[in-house]
Amino acid sequence: MSELPKSQNFDEKWPRYYQAVAGRVPRNTLLAALERFDNEEPDRKGRFAVDLGCGEGRDTVELLRRGWRVLAIDGNAEAFERMLARPDLQNVELLETKLGKFQDTTWPETDLINGSFCLPFCPPEYFSQLWDKIVQSIRVGGRFSGQLFGDRDDWAKIPTHSHFTQAQVEKFLEPFEIEVFNIEEEDGKTALQEPKHWHIFHIVARKK
Repeated sequence: MSELPKSQNFDEKWPRYYQAVAGRVPRNTLLAALERFDNEEPDRKGRFAVDLGCGEGRDTVELLRRGWRVLAIDGNAEAFERMLARPDLQNVELLETKLGKFQDTTWPETDLINGSFCLPFCPPEYFSQLWDKIVQSIRVGGRFSGQLFGDRDDWAKIPTHSHFTQAQVEKFLEPFEIEVFNIEEEDGKTALQEPKHWHIFHIVARKK
């Protein structure tokens, strides 16, 4: 058997990744989704979000700052340690955390599922189940914000990752009204400064 790509060793890399992205601003897809919620009902209170693969909390912190209730889910306990130690963490009484893998984790009905750069790490054999769970849990009028990775991305060769053609992504989004659909394809670097060809679909979509 040939040697697996070094980029498969993600369990070893997460602590360095958290350190590398510490203090970065929320993802643009999350901000675009929140702007649309605010434009629809600017004074509404008590909205609920699930932040999948929350990491060190760059998106969770923004949701809490805006008064959202948040269930933050991640498969690495260090993510929560770093999040809870952040000096910009507000409204911690609105936060619930859950440690677990995508395929083993459940969550209640929600206004928003945020999946920033995390869904490719769901193994392919579980992805359909995960996506069905995402779609079914979002209320009508609720949103998905996040990224899916394309078939020309360098990580698409890793058998434990989930990558898709544009046609497949568009099929996934049929239950939604697409509000943002930007395709990024370029040579660049990861947060750990490793060279990488990126092929990413940046998405904000409203449940029909």
